[in-house]
Amino acid sequence: MKKLALMIVGLVVACNSSQKAVPDKTIAEQPAIGPVSFAGTITEAELKEHLYEYASDEYQGRETGQPGQKMASEYIKKEYRSIGVPAAKGDGDYYQNVPLEARKMPSGTVIFNEVEYELGQDVLAFSKAEGSFENIVYAGYGIEDANYSDYQDLEVKDKLVLVKFGEPKNPDGTYKVSGTNESSDWSNISEAFGKRSKVINDKGGLGILYLDEANYGRYKSYFKRMKKRAANNLSIKAENADFISVLLNENTATALYPDVINNSDPKLVSADINLNLTTENNTINSENVVAMIKGSTYPNEYIIISAHLDHIGVTEKGEINNGADDDGSGTVALLEIAEAFKQASQAGHGPKRSIVFLHVTGEEKGLLGSQYYTDYQPIFPLAQTVANLNIDMIGRIDPKREGGRNYIYLIGSDKLSTDLHKLSEDVNRKYANMELDYTYNDENDPNRFYYRSDHYNFAKNNIPIIFYFNGTHDDYHRPSDTADKINYDLLENRARLIFHTAWEIANRDQKVIVDKATK
Repeated sequence: MKKLALMIVGLVVACNSSQKAVPDKTIAEQPAIGPVSFAGTITEAELKEHLYEYASDEYQGRETGQPGQKMASEYIKKEYRSIGVPAAKGDGDYYQNVPLEARKMPSGTVIFNEVEYELGQDVLAFSKAEGSFENIVYAGYGIEDANYSDYQDLEVKDKLVLVKFGEPKNPDGTYKVSGTNESSDWSNISEAFGKRSKVINDKGGLGILYLDEANYGRYKSYFKRMKKRAANNLSIKAENADFISVLLNENTATALYPDVINNSDPKLVSADINLNLTTENNTINSENVVAMIKGSTYPNEYIIISAHLDHIGVTEKGEINNGADDDGSGTVALLEIAEAFKQASQAGHGPKRSIVFLHVTGEEKGLLGSQYYTDYQPIFPLAQTVANLNIDMIGRIDPKREGGRNYIYLIGSDKLSTDLHKLSEDVNRKYANMELDYTYNDENDPNRFYYRSDHYNFAKNNIPIIFYFNGTHDDYHRPSDTADKINYDLLENRARLIFHTAWEIANRDQKVIVDKATK
């Protein structure tokens, strides 16, 4: 698709806030062949050409599993074939099938000790839960970790297991799991329920009864939102579809075991439980699109650059949500970055480490495509994955931001690796001189953007990440997020920065050091 030879591409330079982000240079000013030359093949014109197609009405908002999303996947595959970047999978298939199911919210009855509790009030469930039980196992905090376990000498096979949110502490006030004053991922709302459920499932338990009074209000609000949604909710198709997951508040948990709040000692508890929650599930077919350029020196070490290919589809009124910024901008940037690496390879300057170009589905449905890649079927070992650079909305300007227009929000660069953070800043100073804004990197950011895009599924596996983001705007998740509103000079400059960062990670002798791994 490139129309100019590498020797006549423009040198990447940064701009001040009143100028075009990447001004052109004359042929006389061209540097020798190197990363600047290859980054220069990422151009406004080609980004715009891609995006006007990808975010057009023809793609019907790219909703996961719908025809428009299938068209998007096909477009991406076609482009990789066109530029000669092969599929990541050994069988030559660019698609990684992601098995999903559309489920309606459950309905029915929950009876504890002959008292019926209303679903959506004192008890919550997001999937079917059926069965009658005469006793349950109370497993305290439900934690199984290297430094602490609630399951020592406790048999949970073929039992319902009652557990609670939180972590035990030592007499000096430190946490038993971490051994420090900092709590672990067992207290992270984004991880706590899933980690406990996995332990119980792995031990052969029938299901989890989960008390989380601190966060119950948030779960309840989510339950109500899901009930109101006209469309079915998507999730990864469960391998153990009969596993029971029920969330309790203090009222229902103490009805099962009165000492649940004050006593954390595991024990067998007598209880009369009748669950009759049913739902309807339909299989949905979707796919990630994955390509790769193999490394020359460290081919079994992988840098994954990701963007999500889906969006939110069509409104009830029939308006198309084109998703030009979210995440059409990331998708087309990733295609151009891949082409830059391919041109480097053809010129004899291929990356030392392998570069994986991962376009994930189902981000808008709950980070499903990236979750499937990391938690179910990673194409390449996570232990050999050096870093993830995630691109989600990089084509616009945040109207709430103060400062020049040539900026990018960076989230997560220092969460797991001070080495990656320093590398990122050094690369920016050398090649882009952009303002790196860390506003949303704050642990106390109420938006919780760190947990809301696909990088998080890598970060939770202790893979260093950087999330590139321009912030939200009035067109976010609206039909007005269209290709004509993209700042293509900024999109070009941001994509080039990401290319340079990936180039540095791929080509330096030492792989990124993880010095802040989660507990």
